[in-house]
Amino acid sequence: MNHGVRNGVAWRAMQESDLPAVTAIAAEVHPDYPESPAVFVERLRLFAAGCLIAADANGTVLGYAIAHPAVLGQPPALDSLLGELPPQADCLYLHDVALTEATRQSGLGGALVGYLRELAFAQGFACAALMAVNNSAAYWRRHSFISFARVDAALAKKIASYGSDAQYLVSDTGRQSR
Repeated sequence: MNHGVRNGVAWRAMQESDLPAVTAIAAEVHPDYPESPAVFVERLRLFAAGCLIAADANGTVLGYAIAHPAVLGQPPALDSLLGELPPQADCLYLHDVALTEATRQSGLGGALVGYLRELAFAQGFACAALMAVNNSAAYWRRHSFISFARVDAALAKKIASYGSDAQYLVSDTGRQSR
């Protein structure tokens, strides 16, 4: 299962054996957003279809992506365990994407967005959502993500917990709500 091969690097399904590399890349790429390794273990257990690794032909892990079903407007808190996927899930939440410096500008991000849209559509979700951090909102906007219009006090508080530049963004998958 290889998705979006770019310059010899492709997205593939994450395995438990990849988790140490995921934790190391997270610490390197997102030092201001630390998460326990238990978060990655749980997301893989709960929704393996949304857990991907960017690896080169030698198997070297150069990035990862983690997505899972969620409720629109209710993203999970940073560094929190879900326990289970919400039965009333109505969107695919892109929890985290981290690419090492060597893979940025390679087109892997665009290939990932395409795969995640297909996954969201296949799961019956009308949209995908994410928390844009580290001044990444412009990147996500180029991939058809827009600001979520219904920000209530609880969501505003959660967004603020990610930092002053954080934005909760959504993108239509082209599928009508279930």
